[in-house]
Amino acid sequence: MASKLLLITVFVFDLIAFGLAVAAEQRRSTATVKQDNEVEYNYCVYDSDIATGYGVGAFLFLMVSQVLIMVASRCFCCGKPISPSGSRAWAVILFLICWVFFIIAEMCLLAGSVRNAYHTKYRTIFSENPPSCQTLRKGVFAAGAAFTFLTAIVSEFYYICYSRARDNNY
Repeated sequence: MASKLLLITVFVFDLIAFGLAVAAEQRRSTATVKQDNEVEYNYCVYDSDIATGYGVGAFLFLMVSQVLIMVASRCFCCGKPISPSGSRAWAVILFLICWVFFIIAEMCLLAGSVRNAYHTKYRTIFSENPPSCQTLRKGVFAAGAAFTFLTAIVSEFYYICYSRARDNNY
């Protein structure tokens, strides 16, 4: 029987990770070009960097939920072998899909956080083109949120199938 406490805990962590990823997408840094009349150059001014913290938080919450599921299921490959059955086949398939979605989500969240934290220090003289104020591309945190959501669904189903296969083994 699948542990309801574990499923609820993992669901809450995944929900928090999803919410933080969505918040990070909405609060990603933007930049404006400002002029310094005394020194005669243009430079970039960046607004709040809160999205980086949200992205890192989402990254960590998703990682904790994945660790909880993998520890509870012994990462599917450790422990006693499970007899062949339909539940075991689904558990294997969902295990692989879960890890693919997890890795993509973590890459999006980590890359988005790192890129959002990067602020160019580039300046140009008035007569030149304005500086390139590089910011995070729209949708990186949204992709992380989408894959966080998919990871949450697949990991819950994986654990349920794993538990069924393990229970049928006894």
